[in-house]
Amino acid sequence: MISKMENGQISPSLSSINAVAKALNVPITVLFSAFEESRDCSFVKRGQGVVIERRGTKAGHLYELLGAGLRGEIVVEPYLITLENDAESYTGFRHAGTEFIYMLTGEVVYRHDKHDYTLQPGDSLLFDSAASHGPAKLIKTPMTYLSIIVYPRG
Repeated sequence: MISKMENGQISPSLSSINAVAKALNVPITVLFSAFEESRDCSFVKRGQGVVIERRGTKAGHLYELLGAGLRGEIVVEPYLITLENDAESYTGFRHAGTEFIYMLTGEVVYRHDKHDYTLQPGDSLLFDSAASHGPAKLIKTPMTYLSIIVYPRG
């Protein structure tokens, strides 16, 4: 009977489904969760991320959002940030959540709270983004880094 249910040869009654759930010692809703579940995905082709205006935009920081729109309890915002030769230092960023930075090109002194970190390609920084942070000194421009911000939804 279970094989016929799995292969769609019969449509089981609610009492049959309940019996299967009891035999497996799981709530009946578990049997439907995988069927109803959908998994989100966000795909962005190279160079086609959405350009976003944020506070740093005025200082010459270009933000390219690399993915968006996933459901769930947390929000994840991946950005490719580019600072060109005319970009300015700005250490006044503050926002909810945790931020991860991975340096791709260039060199920067990045300030978090009262500490400065010199970041070169391949370096990373993970921090509480509620503290003041941002590039304090642009050593080698242009520069690019991946910034991933994570915070609870709501």
